[in-house]
Amino acid sequence: MHPLTANENVRLLFWSRVREFAVPPSMIESATARRKTGDWGGACAAARVDVDLNLRAVGRAHGPEFAAQVRADLRHLAPDLLRWHFPRIGPGGLLRPGLTVSLARYRPPTGSGDAIHLVARTPPAWADAGQRISLALWEPSRPRAGAGAHPHPHPDRRFRLDLHRHLWDARRAGELGERSGAGQVPAGASAHAVHRWVAEAALLLRADDCADSVVTVRLSSRRRLVVNLESAPKITEPPPRGRARARPVLPDAATWVLPDLELLHAGLIDADRLHPLVASALLPDHRPGGASRSPGSSRTSRSVECRGATHRLGVVDGALAPLDHDPDEIRREELLVALGGPGLPCLRAIDEAHRRPEDLVDIRARLDHGDAAGALAAVEELLGPDVLLRNGALRDELETAVRRQVVHGLYRAGLAGLGPAPSSRDTCRRHVRAHPRHAISR
Repeated sequence: MHPLTANENVRLLFWSRVREFAVPPSMIESATARRKTGDWGGACAAARVDVDLNLRAVGRAHGPEFAAQVRADLRHLAPDLLRWHFPRIGPGGLLRPGLTVSLARYRPPTGSGDAIHLVARTPPAWADAGQRISLALWEPSRPRAGAGAHPHPHPDRRFRLDLHRHLWDARRAGELGERSGAGQVPAGASAHAVHRWVAEAALLLRADDCADSVVTVRLSSRRRLVVNLESAPKITEPPPRGRARARPVLPDAATWVLPDLELLHAGLIDADRLHPLVASALLPDHRPGGASRSPGSSRTSRSVECRGATHRLGVVDGALAPLDHDPDEIRREELLVALGGPGLPCLRAIDEAHRRPEDLVDIRARLDHGDAAGALAAVEELLGPDVLLRNGALRDELETAVRRQVVHGLYRAGLAGLGPAPSSRDTCRRHVRAHPRHAISR
């Protein structure tokens, strides 16, 4: 473990939060089980990945051999691993919106023309509810075919994974240790993977058949460097922006140190909390501990100081209730509150749990990352499965999640144009129910 700078702390806390909520263990387990049986479509569904391509149509358009290549890649796609490594943005660590990432490139059946790409896309920010990813084929001759209202349907030069199959292809996942330079990261080094730039630049130039020996490295929105492979490889300041823009760009996946390596070195994550394919590649001698990686733990009751005594709250008949007051006393106290009197501390604690529970931040994080099932489980553990939510911050969060899901559905159906439908907020509000299961189930 090494001391961290303030900036490194922010970055690592960001990635620690992403690893806690963005790809829940239940998703990994379900997607993995389906992938291993050959059900790649089921694996994609489990990982909230929409498939916007039809292999039969691909075969008719490009021939059976081309379709077989695509099918083979889809059968070995680990969609949960793709989600694990997909580019993200701050402050919440959500998937980078409006992005098209190349996963694989195929030579056209005719043998001439530009490559056809298997791509993964994220919707624009206004339609990102559920944090879903979609798969499609992108053809240079038909750059907007099937893209609908997507703002950037063409593959991004900076965010590309066709040269980093180990970040999504289960057959290649074991290469992660070598490609990330797991044994080469200097202690206390910056987050930039400088130790890998020369090797990754050579891979990029070879894959793109570039005669030039210079690759641009994007460090930030305003700072660029170049890796020059001529003679002795060296890193220098870049030429004017116009020339730098025409040069190959080192993919982001090769520019930065793998976040999981940083988290491991800083002691902010243990191997059992990593994606299993990541853990086996980075720590080949590790054996899974068998304990569930699901966040949170079951709470049968919680304590409240009530009128000089310690009382318990727990779930009774499907709803949170005070355990140390008899029903007649509770009815009298509820009537007193209705008439404007002070309520029992136990009743006030229950009311606060409905309106602004102590777990609200984590529930909100699960909703933001599209984990509706995890959010529902957290609400039910806190308040019970049959509770009727009262007005407050928790219910507002659940209502907002429903509204955003409807907007995403309109986007997927091509009915939202270039922005959210004006009436979507009112339409959703009419259909929201007070019961949490109605509020966040799809």
